[in-house]
Amino acid sequence: MTALIGGTPPEPPVPDCGIPEHLAARMSMAEQYEYLRTKLTRRRTLVTAGAVAAGGLLTGCAGKSGTTDAKAAGGKTSNPATSKVPGAVVTPFGRHLAFGADPKTEMRISWQVPFAVKRPYVRVGTRPDDLSRRITAEVRDLHTPGLTGVRPAVEQYYVHAALNNLRPGTTYYYGVGHEGYDPAAPAHRPTIGSFRTAPANPEKFVFTAFGDQGVSNAAAANDHVILREDPAFHLHAGDICYADTNGQGKTTDGYDPTYWDLFLKQNEPVSRSVPWMVTTGNHDMEAWYSPDGYGGQLARWSLPENGFDPSHAPGVYSFVYGNVGIVALDANDVSYEITANLGCTDGKQTKWLDGRLGELRATKGVDFVVVFFHHCAYSTSQHASDGGVRTEWLPLFAKHQVDLVINGHNHVYERTDAIRDNAVGRAVPIGASTDPTKDGIVYVTAGGGGRDLYGFPAGVKESYEGHVTRHGTVDTVQWGEGQHTKAETVEWSRVRYRGFSLLSVEAESGSTPRLRVSALDGDGKRIDHFEVRRGH
Repeated sequence: MTALIGGTPPEPPVPDCGIPEHLAARMSMAEQYEYLRTKLTRRRTLVTAGAVAAGGLLTGCAGKSGTTDAKAAGGKTSNPATSKVPGAVVTPFGRHLAFGADPKTEMRISWQVPFAVKRPYVRVGTRPDDLSRRITAEVRDLHTPGLTGVRPAVEQYYVHAALNNLRPGTTYYYGVGHEGYDPAAPAHRPTIGSFRTAPANPEKFVFTAFGDQGVSNAAAANDHVILREDPAFHLHAGDICYADTNGQGKTTDGYDPTYWDLFLKQNEPVSRSVPWMVTTGNHDMEAWYSPDGYGGQLARWSLPENGFDPSHAPGVYSFVYGNVGIVALDANDVSYEITANLGCTDGKQTKWLDGRLGELRATKGVDFVVVFFHHCAYSTSQHASDGGVRTEWLPLFAKHQVDLVINGHNHVYERTDAIRDNAVGRAVPIGASTDPTKDGIVYVTAGGGGRDLYGFPAGVKESYEGHVTRHGTVDTVQWGEGQHTKAETVEWSRVRYRGFSLLSVEAESGSTPRLRVSALDGDGKRIDHFEVRRGH
């Protein structure tokens, strides 16, 4: 296990927690909270971000310096050493994984605790019965101010650990804990999770994707479909939780930060073992946190850092898994429809995108480049197409011959033909194959992750596998500058389905590399499939 870094000395004994052990083992997080609320005085010391940074109180995976910008993550940081709640009754929840910059050797483990804790850590090993290695974690305290008559102030505690120098293609087991809560203890053994690093040269693998999930029975059902697909990772194309119900990026939006607690608990059965790679949608601009409403994102997620400053837009990054380069973008920066963060990176994201796509195309072993972000480049549903996305990014997608673009935003499944120069470059009916080097790019709206569903323009019929209708034109709109729309009649809308759904993409390398793209409904039944091959 010399491949792992980090480690802490053994924990000292902790005093009795105040809740009988037989009760604590049966209590939910909410029940523990209520018990402690009536028995203990909840006190902690909050320090400013400057004091934290200067004193080096937080270390871990937040950045190259090993410190966290706490001001960016909601304006306050807790000092876990001052928590008065006994660690033995603080139960971790909401475990979620994410790759570091290199999926073969880096993993980020994140979770939540209902109170500040002392000395959080991850136990890890290559066997579930040997978790002797300990890696120090950091706590990011997210403070949400109260609104009189609307909601009380809320403190949330997100914990993150960085695992580097791992071995490729290896299964690791892990448990998360803190002073007073040891995941290796017999009572906590059921909480042990696992993950697998990317193989050095995978010949075939699957990844899944959707956007617009939220918290619902349908969202949980989609999670079960993901598990059945056994993906190497999952892409979440924004509008993650819907704690912000309006999605305008303003403090007048309705907002309940505790929805994040529900969301992370809902997804834990999947995200504890499948890296959950998110980007930001309009409902993820939570205006109560600086910078640009992204402080909550910075507190909750640890995503790859590989050339773009996450303080500008935390949902912008890339990674390579096998023969596929993945690029995540923040479309709030270029959206003409919802303009709260329009221009928030001052063009830096688009410049980074141009360079990164060029690097991926020049990387040996990368056959395909997949880009995902929230707002749609091409859709005929409720939010339609965003002209800002088309203006800023489509020329770069064409320049670097991107192979597949995945969006959310519209709560439907809709898939285009191959589009070249804003027109159909090649018809791609269900089951067909397309070549981005000569046909153009297929755009997929996979917004059926679990939130309330949309429809299509009046008179436009659904068309999907097993229910194909006559192909024709669709009257829709495109968002232009100044939040104005202009009408357009399009021929590129090939597949339309208004139920809950997700994408499952099988990537294959070898002598004939290909992406086999399938769309599955909420029961796992296939509703679309096509193939991407270059130079065939």
